[in-house]
Amino acid sequence: MAIEFSARVRRMPVYPVADGYSLPDDVAMLASNESPDPPLPAVVAAAQRALSGVNRYPDPSNATLKRALSNRYGIAPSRIAIGNGSCDVLLAAGEALLEPGAELVYAWPSFSVYPYLAAASGARAITVPLDDDDYHDLDAMAAEITAATRLVIVCNPNNPTSTALPFADIAAFAQRVPRHVALIVDEAYCEFNLLDDPDTTLDLLDRHPNLVLLRTFSKVYGLCGLRVGFALCGSEDFVRAVDAVRQPFFCNAAAQAAAVEALAHQDAVAERVERAIVARVEIASGLSELGIEAAPSQANFCWFDLPEESDEQAVVRGLAERGVLVRAGTALGRAGALRVTYGTPGQNVRFLDALREVL
Repeated sequence: MAIEFSARVRRMPVYPVADGYSLPDDVAMLASNESPDPPLPAVVAAAQRALSGVNRYPDPSNATLKRALSNRYGIAPSRIAIGNGSCDVLLAAGEALLEPGAELVYAWPSFSVYPYLAAASGARAITVPLDDDDYHDLDAMAAEITAATRLVIVCNPNNPTSTALPFADIAAFAQRVPRHVALIVDEAYCEFNLLDDPDTTLDLLDRHPNLVLLRTFSKVYGLCGLRVGFALCGSEDFVRAVDAVRQPFFCNAAAQAAAVEALAHQDAVAERVERAIVARVEIASGLSELGIEAAPSQANFCWFDLPEESDEQAVVRGLAERGVLVRAGTALGRAGALRVTYGTPGQNVRFLDALREVL
């Protein structure tokens, strides 16, 4: 007789993991929205110093990291949640807020982790299609909020489509979300967004106790491998709730130390954003020469539909044969599209050359 697992396990989707982690170094890994820049030497040194004390548990309060984030963003440490990547905070929010009979609203296509929240909790997921230009339709999302709604998520900039809404739209939407509903604005890519200053949304936190701004050290800070994210919250209640449903010590010592040091190097953040913007322009221009119009990117990646006669899987396979890994749209919510992370200048040229050959 086989082991009998719970219904929630049967409901859980399979996360669309990117290929390439065991491939040689000369492969252009443009599939996972990682930073092509290695961590700063000072960040590596901070993590290495932390390793000398790993016979002890990491600080379960994340006090040093919270203080550093508080100094950076002007938010009280008690209103900052830390996680093993921002996904950890997101999944904990699902545990804390959702249950059978509750509802969750988010756009689609969007971040692949969102479907897990309803599957794990038994709540009802209401997915609202993006508009024809691949943006969130906030009016349609607001219309889906009911007395049963517990959580609304807006990914801005949106993954996988790279599009972003201006602050004014986010502020107006936050005003429409009832106070009993938690609103998470997932800002994993906010540093790359040129529509507004990334810190503009911080002004909303004091006005909306139900608002959570979800951010990460995985993208512009280049710490994917250490897994550390955080949430800036409108109230302490959210922090207490997500901490209550998680195991203790959810952020390891090396990750905490590296994140604290990374915050001290905002000049490097600016330089990485600048390089991503240059890549954004160059790849959009190269795609245009191939007759492809990418969505207006405000992230460190681009999203575009392939020509109608193209076979998505054949294109992805052809690129891989030429040493370029990208993400197929089918796995991310829409067939016939590709998501491509901006890499080094050489990798970006390699991608465009390979795509030209394949098409």
